[in-house]
Amino acid sequence: MVFVHDQPVAEMATFVTYDGGVATSDPSDSALRLVLGDEEFLVERAVRSIVNTARAADPGTELTRVQASAVTKPEFAELLSPSLFSEGRVVVLETGQEISQEIADAALSYAAAPAEGIVLVVTHNGGGRSKVGKGLPSALRKAGATVTECTKIRKPAEREKFVREEVQRIGGAIDAAAVTALIEAVGTDLRELAGAVDQLVADAGGRVDEQAVRRYHTGRAEVSGFAVAEQAVAGDAAAALETVRWALQIGVPHVLVADALADAVRTIGRVAAAGRGNPSQLAGELRMPPWKVRKAQAQARGWNPTGLAQALRVTARVNADVKGAAGDADYALERAVLDLVAARSGS
Repeated sequence: MVFVHDQPVAEMATFVTYDGGVATSDPSDSALRLVLGDEEFLVERAVRSIVNTARAADPGTELTRVQASAVTKPEFAELLSPSLFSEGRVVVLETGQEISQEIADAALSYAAAPAEGIVLVVTHNGGGRSKVGKGLPSALRKAGATVTECTKIRKPAEREKFVREEVQRIGGAIDAAAVTALIEAVGTDLRELAGAVDQLVADAGGRVDEQAVRRYHTGRAEVSGFAVAEQAVAGDAAAALETVRWALQIGVPHVLVADALADAVRTIGRVAAAGRGNPSQLAGELRMPPWKVRKAQAQARGWNPTGLAQALRVTARVNADVKGAAGDADYALERAVLDLVAARSGS
C-alpha cells in the first residue's frame, strides 16, 4: 500500500467526461474529482466545467489553485475546512504527480469525510517520479473520485473525432471533408481547433461543410497566436496590437495567444543562452527544428538578459490572467503585448 488510512475505502471510481462525450453518471454531488492526463487544454476545460457546475449551484463559490509540491499540510487543511458561513469552494490541487505523502494522506482523509460545499479537484498527468505520485490516481479511484480522462491526443483519427465531438457539443453538424479541411487549415492544437469550431458553427448556422471551412479560413491563416507573438518579440507594438485584436475578433482563444507569447520568449531565451552556433547543430542540442533556431537567433539580437527575464515574468502573468486571474482577458493580452515590447526596448 502506498497510502495509510484509518479505514479501508471501497473502490468505486466514477468516470465522466466534460463538455463533450457522454457522462456515465451525474458528477454534481462528488466532492472528490480526479482530472487525469497530460492534454493541457482538456485538463483546463475539465477544471472549468467543475467550477461552472459548482457556481451554478452556488454563485459565490470560490476557486483556489495550489501546487501539490508547494502547499503545506496546514495550508491544505485550512483550504478544506468548512467556513463559518459555509461558502462554496473548489480547491484545485495541481500537478498531483508531484505530491508528498502527507498531502496525499490529507486528500484521502478529506475524501472519507468531505465538507459540505467544498470540492477537491486533483490534476495528475498520469506519471510521477515517486511511488506516492505514481500511486495517487489509483488511491483516488478507490476513494470514490469522479475521474475525467484527459489523455494526449496524438493520432489523426483521435483528432478528427475530437473535432466531430466539438461540433456536436455545441449543437452543430460537420461532414468528413470539412473535418479534414479544418485540421489542414488550423493545425493540430486543440485550443485553436475548438475556437475555430465555435466560430464556424455560429457562422454556418449549425451545419459545417468544406466550403464553409475554406471560406472562413482563406486569407486568415496568418492570424494566429504565433503571429501576435512574432510581432511582439520583434518590438512592433502597433502591428502586434492590431493582430491580437483581429485574432480575438475571429475567435482565436485567449489561452492560445498567451501560450504563443510564452513559447516565443522561452525559445529566444534558450537559443540566446546556447550561443551563436550552427543552427543545424544547435537544433539537435535544443531539440528544435533548425528553422526555429535560425528564427530565434535573429529575434534574439534585439534582446538582452534583463529584458528576457522581464518578458518571462510578463508571459507568466498573462498565462494566469487568461485563465481567470484577470477580469478582462482581452485587456490582459493587449497589456502583455505592450509589456513585451517595452521589455525588448529596455524601457
